[in-house]
This record gives sequence, C-alpha cells and structure tokens, in this order.
Amino acid sequence: MKKLINLTVAATAALALTTSLHAMDVKKECNVQANGINKVIASAKMYNDKAKKAGLEFRRLNVNNSDLIASVEDAIKIGAKEVNPMHFKGKKKSKTKLETSYAAWRACSFAISALTQAQEAKKTWRLAIPGDGYKY
Repeated sequence: MKKLINLTVAATAALALTTSLHAMDVKKECNVQANGINKVIASAKMYNDKAKKAGLEFRRLNVNNSDLIASVEDAIKIGAKEVNPMHFKGKKKSKTKLETSYAAWRACSFAISALTQAQEAKKTWRLAIPGDGYKY
C-alpha cells in the first residue's frame, strides 16, 4: 500500500511538472528587466538542477549551463558588467564575452528549454523514425 501511495505521488509530481512547463512562458520567466537578475538566476538554478538530475543539462560555448550560472552569480557579487564564461575553474580565456543580464537570461532559458524539450520529445519521437512516410 505504501509503495502504491509513493508511486501515485511521484506520478502526480511528474504530471504537475510537465503541465507547469508547458504552461510556462520562458520569455516572462527569464525576463531580467521585469523580474530582476537575482530572481532570474534563482529560476535558472532551480530548473537546471532538475535538468541535471535528468541528465539533460545544456552545453553551449564549451560551457555547461551550471558553469554559466556560477559565472553570472560571481559577476553579480562583484558587480561586473560582462561575463566571460570560459574564464573560471582554470579554463583558458575565451573570446566570447556576454553581458551579465544576457548571460542570466540565456542560463534561465537553457535550463527551462532542456526540460520542455524532453517533455516534447516523449510525444513526438515517433515522427523521426525512418520509413514512417515523412521526407527528410
């Protein structure tokens, strides 16, 4: 009985996450001007932790999303205007420099997109099977 209750609770939580992700507007959730950079980076951290647990963390510009979040948090602490995501943890310098607010938006949207794309893939994966009549 206890296993059945735990299974029901887990299924309900997964359904709630799926429903909330589909209803979520990434532009509103990750808008730095409307929500503030601290709230946006907190959202990015929360959704990125969920993505990492599912093995779905984004990697762009040779930087994992969690490293981008860390660099934005460091930039907020010191008041930097730009973030160089490759310039930490002993990595080489990169030519890529991002504005701090843009990097926060990017980290937030990547964290949410990783989860939403995984949910969409569960419904649409059959469309990509060769021989299903679609032209590629």
